[in-house]
Amino acid sequence: METLNPEIAVTDIPPLKLVIVGHVDHGKSTLIGRMLHDTGSLPDGKVEAVKAMSERRGMPMEWAFVLDALQAERDQGITIDTTQIFFKTPRRPYVIIDAPGHKEFLKNMVSGAASADAAILVVDAKEGVREQTRRHGYILHLLGLEKVIVCVNKMDLVDHDEARFHELEREVTDYLSGMGIVPAHVLPVSARHGDGLAQLSDNMPWFKGSSLIDALDATDPKPLPVELPLRFPIQDVYKFDERRILAGRIESGKISVGDTLMISPSNARAKVQTIETWSTPAPLVTASAGQSIGITLDDQIFVERGHVVSHVEDAPVETNVFRARIFWLGRAPLEVGRRYKLKLATMEHAVEVQAIEKVINVEDLTDKPAERIERNEVGEVVFRARAVLALDEFKDNPRLGRFVLIDGYDMAGGGLVSMDGFPDQRKRQAPTSQNIFAVEHRVDTDARWQANNHKSGILWLTGLSGSGKSTLALELEHQLFRRGWQAYVLDGDNIRFGLSADLGFSPEDRAENIRRVGEVAALFARAGVLVITAFISPYREDRDRARAVAPDLFHEVYLKANLAVCETRDPKGLYEKARKGEIAEFTGISAPYEEPTGAELEVETGTQSLAESTEQLLRYVDAHFSLKV
Repeated sequence: METLNPEIAVTDIPPLKLVIVGHVDHGKSTLIGRMLHDTGSLPDGKVEAVKAMSERRGMPMEWAFVLDALQAERDQGITIDTTQIFFKTPRRPYVIIDAPGHKEFLKNMVSGAASADAAILVVDAKEGVREQTRRHGYILHLLGLEKVIVCVNKMDLVDHDEARFHELEREVTDYLSGMGIVPAHVLPVSARHGDGLAQLSDNMPWFKGSSLIDALDATDPKPLPVELPLRFPIQDVYKFDERRILAGRIESGKISVGDTLMISPSNARAKVQTIETWSTPAPLVTASAGQSIGITLDDQIFVERGHVVSHVEDAPVETNVFRARIFWLGRAPLEVGRRYKLKLATMEHAVEVQAIEKVINVEDLTDKPAERIERNEVGEVVFRARAVLALDEFKDNPRLGRFVLIDGYDMAGGGLVSMDGFPDQRKRQAPTSQNIFAVEHRVDTDARWQANNHKSGILWLTGLSGSGKSTLALELEHQLFRRGWQAYVLDGDNIRFGLSADLGFSPEDRAENIRRVGEVAALFARAGVLVITAFISPYREDRDRARAVAPDLFHEVYLKANLAVCETRDPKGLYEKARKGEIAEFTGISAPYEEPTGAELEVETGTQSLAESTEQLLRYVDAHFSLKV
């Protein structure tokens, strides 16, 4: 790796980190070399050396040679490693990460782009959007990079044609916008001749936008780690005399003596008593991101390696299930059901691949459902851990939102955390009501059963929208009422007219809705009623919580119908609206559904008629709720 003229990066303003990506031979290295020249950032003698090297090879001035630090790269004529280059404009310094274009070196490209604030995507004006253009565009999406400048390069090869530029502008913009990336600028340039780099070109008077340098200067960097919420993963706990020192490195934010802290995932709280450091003349009162410190607390609470210290008001997410965008490098494919060791900051936990939602083919960027992700493929995966993890979404705090996976003893993949569709479980850990006492009834449940001549309980019907929950629940209620049973349906829509009228459809509101229904269903069941609930209830965690309210009375019934069948039914037109983006967080389309793994009963409503499904449920009710006379 070569660093050019590092002394120019010495400044009080932190550099903006850029990654340069694009299809091989589309001119990435040429663009960088010429830009360094045009901003006066090359060391003395470098231009002459590159000119001499080009002449020896019988070539015109080749600015790409500025970056080719390895002789092997010059011989091959391609870039095979990432190269960091420092340069500056009157506004601020920059660090450019020149990433390789060949698919064999995709791993280096990913590692280079991971730390960037923004990206420049280079497209050849003559060749247009190619395989690696699309692949690298997806990698930018994978790494959460949203600040992208597109340079349509080699405009001289298409006679600076305005129509050709706008054609490519539309194509690239449409592709990136499909992944949620809106280019900050799309610029016509000719890197070899310097057109459009440091200043606009007379060869393209029709373009009234910015030069590349002006566009870069207008790009805001990511927040500095110190500006993010406090994240202090615990590396170890030491005991000296009467003190317990919690040691680690502050990944983001800052910490001060007297701060009230939250320890995740235990949710214990304590105040900072002292900040301990090594080789400093006086104790610190405040420490910030990047410092390795120890702290002592005013309370001897339990803390261990892997716990995360934060401020109470801005704590990380707690969850045992999350989504991730994965880049897989393992020798063996990543597969559904396989377990891997997840390493995130100082924590290590076993996680299981619950689902592979889609795999992106790096050759053509098509996506497909799959049971495995092969080497060098990228995909979107749902992981489940047995323990509750403390982490952040990558978009909120990259310091606790990026992880690696270990398969055996090998680093097999890396990923970015996403909580799309999943709630923060922290809010569901502890009751908020105080000074309350349970009331003991003088009529017990057995007496109610004898009076009704049947047992009570909860039949919790779960499944996708369109799987037949409400239809089947109401039919079952009708049949049981005709028998003289005390049965009642709690339906999703009706509950939201009253009990949950204040809730929306965010993951947190969905979880709260199901919590309320679980409590109400348990009250009905203890009153002697056979309760039939009809709720999508997409999260296993929420269904397990509903079961925990009355575990002896709870029966989970999975109405099994695949998404295609449910969409063909769609009596309310909800799937159609969700496909159009008119309904956010819609289960099965833009929000997850976690299939039950241990349901007491599965009913194949996708293939059975209503009568057949009702008969199957009635047989189950007779077997589990009838009192033998």
